[in-house]
Amino acid sequence: MAFSSLAEIDAYMKTNKCEFWEAVIREEARDSQQPEMDIVNRMTQMYRSMKEADEAYDDSLTSRSGLSGKNGKKMADYAATHKCMCGKFGGAVMARAIKMAESNACMKRIVAAPTAGSCGVVPAILITYERMTNTSENDMVKALFVAAGIGDVIARRASISGARGGCQAEIGTAAAMAAGALTFLQGGTTRQIMQAAAFALKNMLGLTCDPVGGLVEVPCIKRNVAGVVNAISAAQLAMAGIVSAISPDDTIDSMRRIGNELPVCLKETGMGGLAVTESAKKIMKKMLNVTEMLKID
Repeated sequence: MAFSSLAEIDAYMKTNKCEFWEAVIREEARDSQQPEMDIVNRMTQMYRSMKEADEAYDDSLTSRSGLSGKNGKKMADYAATHKCMCGKFGGAVMARAIKMAESNACMKRIVAAPTAGSCGVVPAILITYERMTNTSENDMVKALFVAAGIGDVIARRASISGARGGCQAEIGTAAAMAAGALTFLQGGTTRQIMQAAAFALKNMLGLTCDPVGGLVEVPCIKRNVAGVVNAISAAQLAMAGIVSAISPDDTIDSMRRIGNELPVCLKETGMGGLAVTESAKKIMKKMLNVTEMLKID
């Protein structure tokens, strides 16, 4: 896909009288020189792989570091009690986001959306929506194209890499993608889809990438939960007709500038933020001790 801005997608849609997802498919077909149906089939398989990864969650596993695992089931069990203040949909989405991110930490198969560290956000929103509304797979794939279009513009205009832009570029982008997709599924207009993406991204600006031990576990897994809750709220703001004072493309540009201004210690190096707290140091010391114990003379 070669759209360099969300405004460009909007203009293409108006000129060619098509929907957001159609614009994304057509541009991808033109850019890749592949038939549109092949592109749709690949995205359909991508969505099915997300659902397979969700179903393959194993609540008996913990990561090799011991930092993650089992919390997805805890959240799902709590959500099932109906005490969750986020409601049935919100509770299920939070649980699914943790499960997917924990599966990644446990080296199971996931779909990067757009990255492995943010793999729980988009699938959690889409899979939960499908299951609770009985929406057709065809419409879910359309929503995934909407998400992909948003993500591609952010990648081209800014970055989706924590090493370049901090966690705002990973969880922030995933939240923007999920917010746009959810707004589409709820029948939102093109403007509302883009507004939702802007709201979600704005809420994540400045978020640092500070993984403890350099592992995609702490705080990454729980930030996937922040991403889905953010995406839901952003979509509802847009559906209510609320408009961002800062345009979607300006918001993306702001993320790029902030990413450039973040110090290296806050961009995936494990040299700043939460990664250098006393709690993190204790975790690292424990991990090193375990590693030493496992060494074979």
